[in-house]
Amino acid sequence: MNEVFMREAVELAQKGMGFVSPNPMVGAVIVRDGEVIGRGFHKKYGELHAERAAFADCDSRGVDCAGAEMYVTLEPCCHRGKQPPCTEAIIERGIRRVYVGSADPNPLVAGKGVRELRDNGIEVVEGVLRDECDAVNEIFFKYITKHLPFVTMKYAMTADGKIACRTGESKWITGEEARLNVQRDRLKHAAVMVGVGTVLKDDPMLTCRLEGGRDPVRIVCDSSLRTPLTSRIVCTARTVPTIIATLESDVAITQPYIDKGCTILTFRGRNGRPDLRQLMKTLSSLNIDSVLLEGGGELNWSALEAGIVDKVQTYIAPKIFGGIGAKSPVAGVGADKPDNGFKLETVAVRHFGEDILIESRVKNVHGHN
Repeated sequence: MNEVFMREAVELAQKGMGFVSPNPMVGAVIVRDGEVIGRGFHKKYGELHAERAAFADCDSRGVDCAGAEMYVTLEPCCHRGKQPPCTEAIIERGIRRVYVGSADPNPLVAGKGVRELRDNGIEVVEGVLRDECDAVNEIFFKYITKHLPFVTMKYAMTADGKIACRTGESKWITGEEARLNVQRDRLKHAAVMVGVGTVLKDDPMLTCRLEGGRDPVRIVCDSSLRTPLTSRIVCTARTVPTIIATLESDVAITQPYIDKGCTILTFRGRNGRPDLRQLMKTLSSLNIDSVLLEGGGELNWSALEAGIVDKVQTYIAPKIFGGIGAKSPVAGVGADKPDNGFKLETVAVRHFGEDILIESRVKNVHGHN
């Protein structure tokens, strides 16, 4: 039964996706005699943590939770931030046993939460459905330990590895179900990033089209500031936060973008492009904990080469485009030998209609990840 209740807590945690950043997603379930008597999850940054939300659920129905058990996906916090410590509430409410999914790597917690509960006579069982609980917070874990955004590189290609026809036409490679999942990932990530080539070719909005969703911060890598002032991204920058990373520092050139609401970040060049490692450090300082990379082949290669990519999402459609000049998802210089390619470790394979999604972790990440 332990796994059943923890799995419900995991499902609750995921309801906070897109709204708790840069905090973790957490779910909590309170159980007495094999029956759930309270549920809660962290709904929004700054609001009640999952444990206190579960207690509030009990209170709303007049249920006394003294002597009950709690299942929580992440080690309860023991420090005071925007909310008081959850360990304090668990002790005060008389919970007798706590089942924990993930350990919290936050230095302010990192085992101290579990220790405080045990010091107050509460039994703690750790590691229940740990892998599933860890997967919920892969973004938070990197951000809190490395102080860098978690970067997911996403692309859709045909069975013969093409991201467009020989004419450049690319809409649509995958079906509706796969495209809907991309919208979920835009909600999950704090920012979405493309290169200027994508803006010039597609004039995208890069917003989240889910009902009740939240738009990610939009980031354009544009070395020489070629993004049209009439592009949809620039024209909506006052509504959706928009960052342009560039090498351009001439105020006469950058000011028109600033006037339209864009944030201009000027970086030193790295192979004629903004330094992506430095960009990630800057984004982290802006509380951006995750980036969904939706760029073309050149930006994808640059990101891999810079060592900023954590996960690769490969959507494969059951189609063949052919064409010796048709583009593939990763361009750049490329590996010189098979052994020097970027190695991936597959973590999940899922189906969306006729399309397949392969999710992989980058194994030989260069640099600072």
